[in-house]
Amino acid sequence: MMKTVFLKLTGGLLLLTLSVSLEMNASSPQAKNDSVFHLVKPDYQLSPLTGMTRQHWMDAATYLLDGAFSYIHTLDDPMRFPKQPGKSYPTDGKFNKTENLEGLCRTMFVAIPLLKENPDLVLNGIKVGDYYRQQLRNMSDPSKSGYIQHLKGGPSQTLVEFGALALSLTVMPEIIWEPLTQKEKDDLAALMLSYGNGPTIGSNWRFFNIFVMSFFKDHGYEVKDSYMDELLLKSLAQYRGYGWYNDSPAYDYYSMWAFQMYGMIWAHYYGEKFNPEAGRQFVSNFRDLVPNYPYMFAKDGKMNMYGRSITYRIAAAVPFPLMGWLNDPSIDYGWMRRIASSTLLQFLENPALMEDRVPTLGFYGAFEPAVQIYSCRGSVYWMGKAFLGLLLPADNPFWTAVENNGAWEKELQPGKVYNKFMEGSNTLVTNYPNSGTSEIRAWCHETVAKDWQKFRSTENYNKLSYNTAFPWMADSPDGKVSMNYAVLNAKQEWEVLRLYTFKKFEDGIYYRDAELETNPEIKFRLADIPLPNGILRVDKVSFPITTELHYGHYSLPELESPIVTKEQKAGGYTAYCMDNGAYQTALINLQGWSEVEFVQTEGPHPVSNKCSVINVATTHSGDKVFITLQLWKKSGKPFTKKELAPVKSFKQTGDTITIYFSDGTVKTVSLS
Repeated sequence: MMKTVFLKLTGGLLLLTLSVSLEMNASSPQAKNDSVFHLVKPDYQLSPLTGMTRQHWMDAATYLLDGAFSYIHTLDDPMRFPKQPGKSYPTDGKFNKTENLEGLCRTMFVAIPLLKENPDLVLNGIKVGDYYRQQLRNMSDPSKSGYIQHLKGGPSQTLVEFGALALSLTVMPEIIWEPLTQKEKDDLAALMLSYGNGPTIGSNWRFFNIFVMSFFKDHGYEVKDSYMDELLLKSLAQYRGYGWYNDSPAYDYYSMWAFQMYGMIWAHYYGEKFNPEAGRQFVSNFRDLVPNYPYMFAKDGKMNMYGRSITYRIAAAVPFPLMGWLNDPSIDYGWMRRIASSTLLQFLENPALMEDRVPTLGFYGAFEPAVQIYSCRGSVYWMGKAFLGLLLPADNPFWTAVENNGAWEKELQPGKVYNKFMEGSNTLVTNYPNSGTSEIRAWCHETVAKDWQKFRSTENYNKLSYNTAFPWMADSPDGKVSMNYAVLNAKQEWEVLRLYTFKKFEDGIYYRDAELETNPEIKFRLADIPLPNGILRVDKVSFPITTELHYGHYSLPELESPIVTKEQKAGGYTAYCMDNGAYQTALINLQGWSEVEFVQTEGPHPVSNKCSVINVATTHSGDKVFITLQLWKKSGKPFTKKELAPVKSFKQTGDTITIYFSDGTVKTVSLS
């Protein structure tokens, strides 16, 4: 078991600490199956909100890596794991070399800090450093299962994994590179450079070539210098401001766990050597994260379920420790660590995360709607990027600052709503101090017909907004929908919006247009108005035909007891309310809908098999403005009449709708 092995490898103080942990958790089935990470002796003086210190981050890395090494019995064993049923590869159920390479190169991210502090680390009876070195040798040995051929053809997943490997070689050459013989080094260089000097894809993939070329150039090998400079400039050209890079064409966590992380690490190790101007620009772009990225996380530090590859989970936290390299006293490092540590615990303490001692493909647990076809079981160790933060020494301010809630303590005041609009990416981040939640609205414009990998047109991007408190519910073929419109199309299939065009953000209103993929004449003009306790939607719908239309609130998972529903009168309207014991939601039809219903369903939610959502519906043709009020708050006291009536009245004149709010403010929505 992991903790037993760890006891053999650490000093006397931790021996005592972890012995206590084993005694405390000996009767727990979760501890027996290693399905939950246990925080031992939390330090609530340094970290009053999470208890996590740098040592706990090391413990978490050990916990994850030990699970992976439970599948390793000899130095030649491939790093591969049981396949999760569903669309992940290999779809034929047969192990393949790409899968092995993913497991190998991605678990190295987790191993890096452990090996740097203990080069003789042993897990499952295997010397970890020896294992990775042997695997590097095997890549050039045709008699071994780990053998990799030199590049033939275009870019492939092998380039991705070699880019990850080059990053690991960069930060711990003394452990996995220097002990190799000269021939072994030359063989590895020839193999990896056949990919690094080769073709790539115009996205974050350029960094894989950059890291391969940079590492071997730094060690005296010949690379395509002009090609590397070209890729550096093209990567920088994808920057759009406020911390966001465009990943051809999306904006999502790849800006953070790819562009920003790679750019900062490349600048740290290679910038001054190979391209000082590019290095300075990567650092400057990284600095833009500081006043923006923390606001994407909830008050309790939890991350949002948003974008593809969400199965990488905690990798989204890696920019926060890397901010320690800036060594900037104006940065609230206590807040940065609070967010990063909370994101780690958000998943590592969830019993659904691990199965067979390996993280599942999904969000909390296995969740097929969030899985992409390019993933295998080993892909999840991309989450190990979070532990690259441990490259910072223990005396860095990221580790020594006292943990705090940052902007949520004074800047973000209850009773108000805060919008942070980021021009360039046209992303809107909204903070709700009343509930401690954060929300994002961002790019989505991809047809199903052209989305051959089936991820950019899906729920990963097509929701009207994403909230930290409400992980997204998958769309249902019977028209049950959450945070989107669904139209019964000509094929008699329920089709949700995915073709959005951003218009403007003005006076606290986020405007987008949308059209239906299968019938572009079905058009929507959308206006989102974030309020202190929710969202007011003012949307014009134009249908050339008569058909059914649905809209859905955020979904609530069923937790310890069945979800409670009720109807409540408020300001002349009926509020439809739900409560799952953690959060309450409410929806009020102010104009346009003919039906409101509580919908229960099974299977489409990442938190629980059962979930419920409030849906509104109508049969529609022609032009019409729908006004929908959706609210939420934490469970406890029910919604008051005042909370349910933030809108006093409204007036419509053509495509102009004037909203008179109960607090005296007035907003004019123009849908022309």
